[in-house]
Amino acid sequence: MAERKIIVTTIGELELPTGEIVACDPLITGLGRPAFSRKVRPGRYPVVLLEARGRVAAAVLCFGPGLPVRWELATFARDRPSAYEFEFIVDDAVASFMDKSVLTMMSDPEELDDYLADVACFRDRFVVDSPIDGNPLNIAMCDTGWGDGAYRSFWGLDGAGEPLLLMTDFEVLENADGRESNQGN
Repeated sequence: MAERKIIVTTIGELELPTGEIVACDPLITGLGRPAFSRKVRPGRYPVVLLEARGRVAAAVLCFGPGLPVRWELATFARDRPSAYEFEFIVDDAVASFMDKSVLTMMSDPEELDDYLADVACFRDRFVVDSPIDGNPLNIAMCDTGWGDGAYRSFWGLDGAGEPLLLMTDFEVLENADGRESNQGN
């Protein structure tokens, strides 16, 4: 990471009481904000940003120590087919991680959307914030690399297939896995 000049910043811990993770542009409504198909053990987990070239290159949720031995594309649980089974759309240059229960903690969906818009618009480059004072549920938001786009997330798994991390790639780094480029082929 030093060779690529990647800055690692822990921005806080995300509360996951159900273990169902939602990654989305918090300002896009009407898409149902689905959770990923894979669940993790409920708990509180660090959120880490990898920054390169002055931009957020990846957002990472860390579930355990060690390095992944394999990677798996994270898919969304959907009750109907969608063109976006493997990625989420960002239209406002901001992405978020949250527990699925955050989406139902406010009785009025418009109140939740207003809260998310307020936090997204008034954050610096990243923030971990709680919608309701005294409630541990929170949401992590950050800038998205080059801005708007369709972004994919990946599970970093240990030898037993258990998640060590969940990483959303904001496409700032080419060949982030260390492979040589095949330019000219």
